[in-house]
Amino acid sequence: MKTKSVPPSGARGLKLNIVKVGGNIIEKEEDLQNFLDAFAALPEPKILVHGGGKLASQLAERLNIPVNMVNGRRITDAETVEVITMVYGGKVNKSIVAGLQARDCNAIGFSGADGNAILSVKRPVKDIDFGFVGDVVAVDAAMIHNLLSIGITPAFCAITHDGKGQLLNTNADTIACELAIGLSEKYEVTLNYCFEKAGVLLDINNDNSVVKDINSDKYAELLNEKIIADGMLPKMENCFYALKGGVHKVHLGKPEMLHHTNANFTTLRL
Repeated sequence: MKTKSVPPSGARGLKLNIVKVGGNIIEKEEDLQNFLDAFAALPEPKILVHGGGKLASQLAERLNIPVNMVNGRRITDAETVEVITMVYGGKVNKSIVAGLQARDCNAIGFSGADGNAILSVKRPVKDIDFGFVGDVVAVDAAMIHNLLSIGITPAFCAITHDGKGQLLNTNADTIACELAIGLSEKYEVTLNYCFEKAGVLLDINNDNSVVKDINSDKYAELLNEKIIADGMLPKMENCFYALKGGVHKVHLGKPEMLHHTNANFTTLRL
């Protein structure tokens, strides 16, 4: 999706939190319940985005469907699309929605196909054929805004569609990023990536080594020092892509950061 121009100052009076929850939290019942407590307590409007990759892999193995990963990305053939639809759009999404309803948060579960919320194209084959994997091209911000305005909290799973009837496996970090950019024309958006670490760490094994504030210059410095590497690289690329697209700020850290009760989290700004 093309980066959008930043609206004039003051054009986005309403604040919106978009929260992407990582798979390691979803897969541990106690961690998931604690996360749902924190998310439900956030003021409206808000949006949740989730994946569920390890759970999908577990089901695929039980069904004797091969799990093929390249550079951490899932090769998605026709059988795998069926598995991720069952897991992401079914078991995980509906369990999360039920948990939020139990906490008086009026959530509705969505894929990108629902309400034509997120349109993607099938990723072109280059060196690797990823199969039915989607790259986002459009977000229907107006439709989502209408839901938010009547008190609905959308909970998006990591599935989009191509507008021609095909569901597409789509990275949840990317979905959160594209939603944040699309809605930044109407809201002052804070994008929150909740996962098992306390943020960007100088020492991956020490949660007290959080880099609390990162701007573009600091980001370049951390890249040069190879402190940001491996799996954190695509996440950080998404973060700065979102900021350049008009998102107000990005937070990375554990779910406690949603209420700033834990000082150890990372804030990103341009």
